[in-house]
Amino acid sequence: MSGPKRKTNPAPPPRRFQGGRLIWIAAGVLGLGLLIAIAISATPPEPPSSIADPGAIAEGRQLFLTNCAACHGIDLRGTEQGPPLLNVIYAPNHHGDESFQQAVAFGVPPHHWNFGTMAPLEHLSRDEVAKIVAFVRAEQQAAGITRDPSHP
Repeated sequence: MSGPKRKTNPAPPPRRFQGGRLIWIAAGVLGLGLLIAIAISATPPEPPSSIADPGAIAEGRQLFLTNCAACHGIDLRGTEQGPPLLNVIYAPNHHGDESFQQAVAFGVPPHHWNFGTMAPLEHLSRDEVAKIVAFVRAEQQAAGITRDPSHP
C-alpha cells in the first residue's frame, strides 16, 4: 500500500562557474581601452606653437641655411647629397616633428631615398631643431604640403 507521497527536495542544480561574467567584463573593459587608444593615436598631433611664431620661423630659416641647406637645398628641394623636405614624405602625418629631432640627434639611415646615411648634428639643441622644423613646416604649408595622403 502506498501512502501519501513524501515530498523530497530535488538536488540543487550544479553551481555554475561565476568567473564567466568577470571574463566578459574584463574583455569589455580591455576592448574599450583598445578603442580609446586607437582613437587617441589616430588624432593628428597639434602643430607646435612655434609654427605660428614669425620669430621662431625666421630663426629656423637661419639655422636651416647654416646647418641643413648644403644637403637639403636652400629652397628645401634637395641636392645631390640629400632629399627634398618639400615632399609629402616629410609631411607632419608621415614624419612628425619628433622624427626631425631624432634624425638630427642620432642621424638616420636612408629609408626613403638613396642618399646615404645622415650624420647626427649633435651641436644643435632641441630648441634649435624645433625652430628649424617650424621653418620647414611653414615652407611646406606655403607649398600646400600638409599631409601625406598615402600615410595614415
